[in-house]
Amino acid sequence: MPEPTPALPSAHPAPPAPDAGAEPANSATSAARLDATPRPAGLQPGLVVAWLLAAIGLVVSALLWQKVAGMQEQLARQSADAGTQSVEARTLARQAEENARSLSGKVATLETKVADMAAYRTQLDALVQSVARARDENLAVDLDAALRVAQDQTQLTGSVEPLLAALRTAERRLSRSSDPRLAPVARAVTRELEAVKRASIADTAGLLARIDLLLRQADELPVANDVGRDRPGQAPRGGAVAPTPESAWARLWHSALDQAHGLLRVSRVERPEASMLSPEQAFFVRENFKLRLHGARLALLARQYEAVRADLSAASTLLGTWFDPASRRTQSAATTLQQIQAGTKSADLPRIDDTLTALGNVMAAASATGTLESAGGR
Repeated sequence: MPEPTPALPSAHPAPPAPDAGAEPANSATSAARLDATPRPAGLQPGLVVAWLLAAIGLVVSALLWQKVAGMQEQLARQSADAGTQSVEARTLARQAEENARSLSGKVATLETKVADMAAYRTQLDALVQSVARARDENLAVDLDAALRVAQDQTQLTGSVEPLLAALRTAERRLSRSSDPRLAPVARAVTRELEAVKRASIADTAGLLARIDLLLRQADELPVANDVGRDRPGQAPRGGAVAPTPESAWARLWHSALDQAHGLLRVSRVERPEASMLSPEQAFFVRENFKLRLHGARLALLARQYEAVRADLSAASTLLGTWFDPASRRTQSAATTLQQIQAGTKSADLPRIDDTLTALGNVMAAASATGTLESAGGR
């Protein structure tokens, strides 16, 4: 900005302006007089200093003006920016409010859906529990039916394999179940599985062979009052073996003695009923003995070991009552009967009564629970 040049004093002073007051007129007159006085040709130092101060003041004023103008422009820009930002802020606030309203609606919708899902989950949990309970009840029914069928197959075939397979299957299915009511069933299955594994099976073929041997020997067993034939293992009638007679008269004499000994025999009668047995009764005794053996044979084929033991006991009683106990054949038959009875003592097929009882208790408890629930629903 250019500096203002100072005005030079004029040679002819201007006429004073007329004024209404007296004092201004006097001052103007005195000033005109001063101007009319002669001055030196050079500049005075005070005037130079004044002009310098005036120039500096003008420069400072110009700089201040420029600074104030820049500040005004900056304030105007900041005000414009602030207005724009306030408009944007109001727009954002309006959008945020709209978003908040929409979000609140969505939150209310979500809360409604969450409540519906909670109700659905409650219903689903109840359904799952009922399905699990029904599954466990059906599991108990299935296991009971399978184990009963396996036990019947074991009784019919005489083999423990069907029962072992059914118990292993039951153990696997029970291990996958989480129902605490089936815990006693699982323990019973484990115990009886070990018992079935340790069970001994009778040698049915060997027992049948021994019974057939007794049936073939039944017709040759001597009864207790049989006096018509020599008993095996006994010495000939008349005591020790006589030397060969040297003459016909001696042979005739010994023959007469043998006949006389055969006609008369003195012995101790321990069972009077056996000594009074007639030949016809002896026939029926042998037939009854054979019938008992046949009954034991059929019962053994049917795996009815209690019936086998009953028939063998009756046959042993007949053998000891009506047949000669001193005969080797009778003793051999008695020994064979004892072997058969010993073979059938450990021939009982294993049973799973504990497992079936535990399953019955579970089914009874499930039935009682279902009855109570149906009564409560009504």
